[in-house]
Amino acid sequence: MQRLLVDQKKITETRVEDVPVAPLAPGEARLRLESFALTANNVTYAASGFAIGYWKFFPTGVEGQGQVPVWGVAEVTESESDALEVGTRLYGFYPLAEELVIMPEADGYGGIVDAAAHRADLPAVYNRYAPVRAGSEEEDHLRALLQPLLATSYLLFDWLMDNDCFGAQQIIVGSASSKTGLGLCKYLAEPEERPYRIVGLTSARNKEFVEKLGACDQVLTYDEVGKIAAESSVYVDMSGNAQVKKALHAHLGDALKHSAAVGISHWNQFNPAQELAGPKPQFFFAPAQIAKRREEWGPGEIERQITAAWKRVAADASDWMAVKVHKGVEQAAEVYDALARGTADPRDGHVVRL
Repeated sequence: MQRLLVDQKKITETRVEDVPVAPLAPGEARLRLESFALTANNVTYAASGFAIGYWKFFPTGVEGQGQVPVWGVAEVTESESDALEVGTRLYGFYPLAEELVIMPEADGYGGIVDAAAHRADLPAVYNRYAPVRAGSEEEDHLRALLQPLLATSYLLFDWLMDNDCFGAQQIIVGSASSKTGLGLCKYLAEPEERPYRIVGLTSARNKEFVEKLGACDQVLTYDEVGKIAAESSVYVDMSGNAQVKKALHAHLGDALKHSAAVGISHWNQFNPAQELAGPKPQFFFAPAQIAKRREEWGPGEIERQITAAWKRVAADASDWMAVKVHKGVEQAAEVYDALARGTADPRDGHVVRL
């Protein structure tokens, strides 16, 4: 079985490793991955592996080496559990590897939960696996590429609406070319009457791409922060670029009503300890918003809204995303490297088939 090991302190350093397949213990099931997506989101998982705990999901047994989580589909090829039959296909959270062994339990809502002891204290949303029918490869690819990212986009939108946008007149989205960023811009643009402007920040090479999306009222490059109107604002940061964040906080000062940290796609320019003008950035954790809405609305409602929302935006995905299919863990390593080094084209959606 092949897997990709990532140096937990130097996340661009990776190696492909072959490991023997261990026999199943009673109650376990073996899931063979069919396909998974690779995006800047996976780089964020690696960059925040210690701070948020992503390294804990799939321990490697190798000191200093972790497995980056990915979203994809796997088939049950062997089962010693009454909860899961061989041949079942499951969508969910996997290691960047050819297989995963789980301790499956039914969740009472038609899904499966990995009840392995090391995952007991980790966020439930990542431990749940949803049965999916055998459809087209394209359907699997779009689900893996867009569902996790656009789910976060929608939860950010819901959180902003839940907080009345903190009274802001403009929402500034950092790394608006990322799929999570562009998703947020699209959801923010949906209301016919809205009391805020949408400002997208991106690199110079991606400015035209973001402009063509048509969701932002204004698109600026990172070195144009000084052109942002000095009015009440919320900053939603997908990149974690410390230099940009410092410039934006200094420019807006007290006009900045809230600063939300979401992603770390610019992980090598991240500095959590920096002194900033205005409000202290607060990390947005999507599972917390899910938990809040489940308590307020009851089980299943926020999930239904997320599903409808991501499918709504994904419907025109061919206009702004080109799906690139790669084969095997070796090629996955190359894609991950490009994403981690920031050389990947945001127009591309990378899928790995095994």
